[in-house]
Amino acid sequence: MLKDHQDAFGHEIHDYLKEKRGDREIIERDDGYFDVSGGPKAYFTEYKEWAPTERKAMRYARGRVLDIGSGAGRHSLYLQGKGLEVLGIDNSPLAIEVCKLRGLRNAEVVPISQISSRLGIFDTVLMLGNNFGLFGSFEGARRLLKRLSRIASAKGRIIAQSADVYKTDNPDHLSYHEFNRKRGRMAGQIRLRVRYKKYTTPWLDYLLVSKKEMESILEGTDWKINRFIDSDSPIYIAIIDKVKE
Repeated sequence: MLKDHQDAFGHEIHDYLKEKRGDREIIERDDGYFDVSGGPKAYFTEYKEWAPTERKAMRYARGRVLDIGSGAGRHSLYLQGKGLEVLGIDNSPLAIEVCKLRGLRNAEVVPISQISSRLGIFDTVLMLGNNFGLFGSFEGARRLLKRLSRIASAKGRIIAQSADVYKTDNPDHLSYHEFNRKRGRMAGQIRLRVRYKKYTTPWLDYLLVSKKEMESILEGTDWKINRFIDSDSPIYIAIIDKVKE
């Protein structure tokens, strides 16, 4: 769980909820590169404003849902409104407060590394908003996929979003891929932290993968790709089903 001075994202969306405006977060990479986000408004968009890939992905949600990295709760609230039982979790205390203030009935401060059977059994696990990245690394993904298997029902499903980092011609990104390879990391294993006003998160690993890399991560686990939902950008969504025993 993040301490208050580390909860940059939480403060950003909490400010927006209160004031309907907010400064943008800064994403800093460990090679010195930084970028500015599109701003907090995107985390509060309604279904009709979502990308077509996200709207299509919602059709695959079923049963009891775990929303990992729920943020401001837009996906959780949509599915709750459709009558599904949803639990939103996030490592940001303020993000969970925002979810509750917006009407999400079930929300808890739980980092992905602390997911356990205490939360119950789920039919669908959401990892949208590029939250496949929360796995952090190849090894981390394999380890956490085992944990998710233990809390998934026989018809368990993961709906995960990622981005193919190789679909770029930005020289700063291409040099970072090479920087990662030289230190034994996947090209898209980004080490980053987020800044907002006086708040800064700890450094964390965030994993972006190609479809082929995602399939490699899943090989030999209890999970397999059902289908991909493509977009016109490097972003895509994978529907990942639990292998039937």
